[in-house]
Amino acid sequence: MSRTTKKILVTVMPVTEEHKMWLEEQAGGGNFDCQFVYKEGGLSAADLEDVNVVIGNLPPELARGAPKLEWLQLNSAGADPYARPGALPPGCRLTSASGAYGLTVSEHMLALTFALVRRLEQYALNQARREWSARGDIISVEGATILVLGLGDIGGSYARKAHALGAHVIGVRRRVSEKPDYLDELHAIDELDFLLPRADIVAMVLPGAAATKHLMDERRLGLMKKGAFLINVGRGSAVDPKALKKALRAKHLGGAALDVTEPEPLPADDELWGFDNVIITPHVAGFFYLPETLNRIVRIAGDNLRAWTRGEPRTHVVDVKKDA
Repeated sequence: MSRTTKKILVTVMPVTEEHKMWLEEQAGGGNFDCQFVYKEGGLSAADLEDVNVVIGNLPPELARGAPKLEWLQLNSAGADPYARPGALPPGCRLTSASGAYGLTVSEHMLALTFALVRRLEQYALNQARREWSARGDIISVEGATILVLGLGDIGGSYARKAHALGAHVIGVRRRVSEKPDYLDELHAIDELDFLLPRADIVAMVLPGAAATKHLMDERRLGLMKKGAFLINVGRGSAVDPKALKKALRAKHLGGAALDVTEPEPLPADDELWGFDNVIITPHVAGFFYLPETLNRIVRIAGDNLRAWTRGEPRTHVVDVKKDA
């Protein structure tokens, strides 16, 4: 009796030859054979006509129209565009790469934290102008109160690092559960208004959702302590850009560090570029710039491939919303 063959399209690039070998080894020895195809970018509907599994992100409109797609393994931690009603073919399972980005994004956040509190962006401007002058008082991370909004893999990794440096770390999540050791306090999101005035640094690692849209609006930015710092590496939509610029113009905030903005890319004529106490990085905290991130994504995908070919439960499963 002939064995069924499933076609797997890998779009996570640049996977190495070692990555390819490992993925194919994990898929072997299961209940069916697997045929691997590797392609980066330039995908069309024709590429997906007979594909059963995709490893990597692809345009949502292509995923929706793939007639044989059974499972989409994302290379991103966020899955918003694919988890919406009707975004995937009926019966298609969705898994993410949540957990792959905690190391690189939390280190980026830590770099932004020190750059803000030590005024490094202002000294970089001095250097560009060949100007030898002090930029004023600073604060220490040790003893500072850091409010972390979002305690997934990334937020938790950052909170651990901040706690190890002696900060008083307050975590905020949707629902309160048992407090981990690396947090000094844990609160629900509905307590946010009472927590903002206490924080020297507010670090945001929130997903894109209706509930987080402009969560930091003019009122909440106004609740922040005068001279406090804002860091956002989650979604640009979580901060009202007009309100942020108003708070910066009024010198209510000590500064801001943004790896994500609304909109993206940030237009060249946007006022945010002109503030000397704002650090902007072009959504580069994640991606594959740190090779270990890609290694982690491939490990997640490989472990799930092994489980799938053997009829076992996969990890990192994302709930796909049903049509109302």
